[in-house]
Amino acid sequence: MRSLVLLRLTLATALAFAVVATTACSKQALAKPLPGGVFNKLFPKAQAGYDVVFTQEKEGFAQAALKKAGSEVAMLSISDVVGNGDATAKFAQSAEKIADQPAVANGSQGTAILVANRFQVQVRSKADSFTADDRKAWIERFSLGDLKALAP
Repeated sequence: MRSLVLLRLTLATALAFAVVATTACSKQALAKPLPGGVFNKLFPKAQAGYDVVFTQEKEGFAQAALKKAGSEVAMLSISDVVGNGDATAKFAQSAEKIADQPAVANGSQGTAILVANRFQVQVRSKADSFTADDRKAWIERFSLGDLKALAP
């Protein structure tokens, strides 16, 4: 009798574990990166001597070159970092904010923010004349409210 109770308890525990594991896998499967084309309309528009030229688009990522007088001065990008804990972890301890979003330096030439704990918006300098203040200003030109609205 005791072994029958023990067997039932073991089976119930295994079944509960299977349900939890299946639910976790289903939620993870639902959280897929958005198509890169969704991000294109959220990039800053060309203005005051600057051109924005799209260079790459793939699942979860879009990138554009920022050109001034025909020369590339910076690279602009949006990455969907859903499921990438390492990408979001670097923002956890950030004391700096840009456009009310946590911000970090990515090396000496990059500045990034995390929007809605899912989307990384980054500007990387390609010319020495393009400063950290320039990177911050261009990050603020992205349609960040619309990007935030894409997060579930």
